This record gives sequence, structure tokens and C-alpha cells, in this order.
Amino acid sequence: MMADPTLLAGDKQIHPDIISKNAHGIEMKYVVYHNNVTYIVLTGFPNLKFIKILFFLLLFFIYCVTTSGNLFIVILFHLSKTIQSPMYLFITQLSLLDIILSTDILPNLLYIILHDGCTMSLAGCIIQFTFFSHAETSECFLLTVMSYDRYLAICKPLHYSSIMNQSICIKSVIIIWVLSFKMALVNSLSLCSLYYCGPNIIDHFFCDYLQILELSCSDTSWIHIQTYLVGLICAIAPFMIIVISYIYIVITILKMKSNTGRKKAFTTCSSHLTVVCIFYGTLIAVYLFPTKGQLDILNKVLSLFYTIITPLLNPIIYTFRNKDFKKAAVKIKS
Repeated sequence: MMADPTLLAGDKQIHPDIISKNAHGIEMKYVVYHNNVTYIVLTGFPNLKFIKILFFLLLFFIYCVTTSGNLFIVILFHLSKTIQSPMYLFITQLSLLDIILSTDILPNLLYIILHDGCTMSLAGCIIQFTFFSHAETSECFLLTVMSYDRYLAICKPLHYSSIMNQSICIKSVIIIWVLSFKMALVNSLSLCSLYYCGPNIIDHFFCDYLQILELSCSDTSWIHIQTYLVGLICAIAPFMIIVISYIYIVITILKMKSNTGRKKAFTTCSSHLTVVCIFYGTLIAVYLFPTKGQLDILNKVLSLFYTIITPLLNPIIYTFRNKDFKKAAVKIKS
């Protein structure tokens, strides 16, 4: 039979218990959950007041520069014959991921700022997270392959051409996109399998994994274990490979007798190292040291870095400091 009163667990609404008897005549009590949440409210940055329009214009400008800058890199790579090396192929893929990430986050954020928040369906929220997760996971893998590329170029220059050939590079790119999509799909399908009883408010400017989990009234202990395993494969392991690669790179550079050779070797990997520091620095700050309560605003600001600022800086770092890109751009114009 079903109990009359509806039970409340904190802020989460739980449907009444169902009591039934098993084969031995012993009463068994079950808690039945139903999806009460059909839409999500994103609060964004409340109380912006006088700087709302200024913040909106700044983010709109960033979005325009980010998309046009990264699109320029993609077009330049396909039109120019002088930047067809593996490193530039990987930079092009990074630009595509930055376009996906920016388009996934920024247009909705601009709407949130203008309207002091927004509502979106639960399915739409999970879809936004799926694109975000795919872009971030792909970038982790891509930065790892790029670090290996730099390792070969500096530490094993005689074997570089035979290892980093066109076939291997294309296969690496395909594997990165497919593997990242599968990893994002694992998390998304896990979120779809949960029950959401409310509240339906996310105090953030986009649908992130942990924020969606907090809305669930299901047992999420297993999904947290899965999250750690996915994080180990997609973020921690790639980061360790990058660190090991740069340890060997630094050792090799220090052994060089020529100062010119050292400077040239360092220049070839300085742009990539800068992007790695910015990307992983903010990820570690947000996910390894989560903030609660009054420091939630700090979490949002740090999230702005890897969702909005990093995609903006990537084309600037890789083009403004790169002579090959500058030469290719001049040739295309002429």
C-alpha cells in the first residue's frame, strides 16, 4: 500500500513509500522517485546592476574575436601550403574545439546577463554539458599529443618525420574526437539515468557536471566513482604525460651547448606550454579545490577562464608569436 503524506528530504521532494510483502511475508519498504524537474534555472551573475551592459558588451566582443580568430586559423591552414606540419594540424583542431566550446557557453551566457538568469529544459542542460565535456576532454588529449610532438621535435629530431607522419597525425585526431565523444557520452548517459526531484536552480552560468548531480535525489555514490575514473583517464593521465614530456624537453634543452639552439628549442614549445599552464591551472583550481558558500563567485570567475578566456587566448598565443602563421597570412593576402 502507499503512505498518504509526501515525504521531504531537505529540499528534495521524495514520493511516498511503497510497502509490499516479499515471498516470506516480510514487509519491504521502497522509496519511489519520479522526475519532478522538467526545466533548469541558471542564475548566472546576479546583481550586476550598473555593469550589466558593460559586461554583456565585453563578452559579446570576446565571442566575436574568439570565433573569428579561431576560424581564421582553420581557414589559413587549409589555404596555405607552408603550414602543413603536424603541429599546425593540431593547432587547427584546437581552434575547432575552441569554437565549439565558445558557441556552447557564450550565447546562452549573454542571454543570462541580459535577463538576470534563464530557464532551459533538463534535456537541454545535459546536452550543453555534453558539448562542453567533449570540447574539454578533446583539448586535454590534444594538448597531450602536442606535447609529445614537441618532445619528438626537440629530443628525437632524427625520428620525428618517421613517427609524426601525415597518416599518424590524422589517425590521432580521429581517435581524439571519437574517444572524447565516448567519454562525454558516458557522463551524459549517467546523468540521464538519474531521477531529479528538485530544487531546479543551478547557481552557475552553464550546466556543469557537479551542479547537475546536486539536483538529483538518486543514489549518486556510484556515479562519483565513475567521475573519478573518467577524470583519471581524461585529465590526470594526460597531464602527467605532458609533465613527463616537458621534463625530458627541459633536460635536452639544458644539455645544448649553443645558446641560439636553446632559445630556438624553447621558442618552439613556449606557446604550447603557455596554453597548458592556463588551461590546466584553472581546471585544477575549479575541480580540485571546489568552493562553496560565499566563494561560489570565485568558482564562477575561474570557470570563465577555461570556458571563455582560454579559447580567446589560444589563437592570439599561437598566431601573434608565430612567424610561420604571419608569413602564411601575408602570402594569402598577396
